[in-house]
Amino acid sequence: MNRACVVMGVGPGNGEALVRRFSDEGFQVAMVARSEDYLKRLAQSVTGAHAFACDMMEPEQITTVMAAIESKLGPVSVMMYNAGGGVFKSAEEASLEEFEANWRLNVQGLVVATKAVLPQLRQHDTASIIVTSASAATRGRANTAPFASAKAAQRSLAQSLARQLGPEKIHVANVVIDGVVDLPRTREWLADKPDDFFVKPSAVADAVWNLSQQDPSAWTFELDIRPFGETW
Repeated sequence: MNRACVVMGVGPGNGEALVRRFSDEGFQVAMVARSEDYLKRLAQSVTGAHAFACDMMEPEQITTVMAAIESKLGPVSVMMYNAGGGVFKSAEEASLEEFEANWRLNVQGLVVATKAVLPQLRQHDTASIIVTSASAATRGRANTAPFASAKAAQRSLAQSLARQLGPEKIHVANVVIDGVVDLPRTREWLADKPDDFFVKPSAVADAVWNLSQQDPSAWTFELDIRPFGETW
């Protein structure tokens, strides 16, 4: 069976690191994001990486792009749902539209992507769905109401999927990142912080790769990732 995977939500940071890690392991990697220009530039530097433009807020686009991926690369055995983002406001300050937008990206997108990819995953003896989450999924701070509520719902959805799909040898895992990812913009915002304050995207990608390779007799559902100095 072919070795192909899909990363839903590719940008500088964790998404790009996931693409590079799975490419290094010999996978054909479908990269999905809104910015087609960025994906095409990245594809030029990563062996076996393929660009697919898609807005994860639009269900029809997700369904269409997943079919296009199978047509080009064959059935994928790993889907990484790395699409995410949020509005950081209190419940009082945030609009209903902002709550809905957070839910559509973090929860609706995962639902639609899962429905679309399952026929591909089921063609393999074992397969994986790995969700990039955040510590907001387990604790709602005062000014994270839209984001935290969406991430909590996403975590619960992932757990439901894990229980449903586990007997089919489809491993669903939720990766909680508790820290600030090392990006140019986060370095600029937190210029006073040392290097070891930040979460390295390449290290996140290593952890995700290891999850995708776990034996079904010892699967991890939830993995916490944090820098050694993080307060938790």
